[in-house]
Amino acid sequence: MDDINSMFGHFLLFVFVFFLGSMVGWLIELVFRRIYHKKFVNPGFLVGPYLPIYGFGLCIITFIHVFFEDYNLNEFVQIILMGLCMTLLELIGGLIFLKQGVRLWDYRDRKFNYKGVICPTFTIIWTAVGAFYNFFLASHVLDAINWFTNNSLFSYFLGLFTGVITIDFLYSTRLYKKIKKFAKNNSVDIMYEKLKLSIKEFQDNTKEKYSFIMPFKQTRSLLDYLSDYIDKNQNKGNK
Repeated sequence: MDDINSMFGHFLLFVFVFFLGSMVGWLIELVFRRIYHKKFVNPGFLVGPYLPIYGFGLCIITFIHVFFEDYNLNEFVQIILMGLCMTLLELIGGLIFLKQGVRLWDYRDRKFNYKGVICPTFTIIWTAVGAFYNFFLASHVLDAINWFTNNSLFSYFLGLFTGVITIDFLYSTRLYKKIKKFAKNNSVDIMYEKLKLSIKEFQDNTKEKYSFIMPFKQTRSLLDYLSDYIDKNQNKGNK
């Protein structure tokens, strides 16, 4: 029974760190898109305010920090490992979607990129993020974890979060399959963010109501938006 309770406790801690990273990552990406595109575009694969890749990333670098701290190993090695693990996570996630004809991000305009899913620039950025986390944030995250372990009622909130993100994943996967099928039939790569931006631009131009949370559920069918997206990109390529 103690082993089961311990496993459940570790699972809840993982969910808590995952939740924290997913929410913060979503906010970071939202602000970045507002600055870069001058528009608010809901980032990521899911429709809710969370980005799982950041959640997994925070779990990984938190584990590395705790593991290295327990063994009192060199902090420089720890930070380099964080950057490499984040790059590996980005590589795995990017290739999984790319294999289906969909891109969640695109580094093809950067030097020495690999298939547009990783590049040295972002490996450096992830390493810098790991250093910042290690020296300035890790202790606060661990304090939050300690607070969480002493407030077991919060586990109900995490259960709600798990249920919501599971439903979101099932809904988003259905949309993803439609987009993947369209990409395969037309032998093209679909950029998720550009597709969302294209839908928003259409709604702004026609002064129709745009749903930030449900960007693919608008006044026209998804197939119409995908066709417009392909036409726009083909026209740009011909210029």
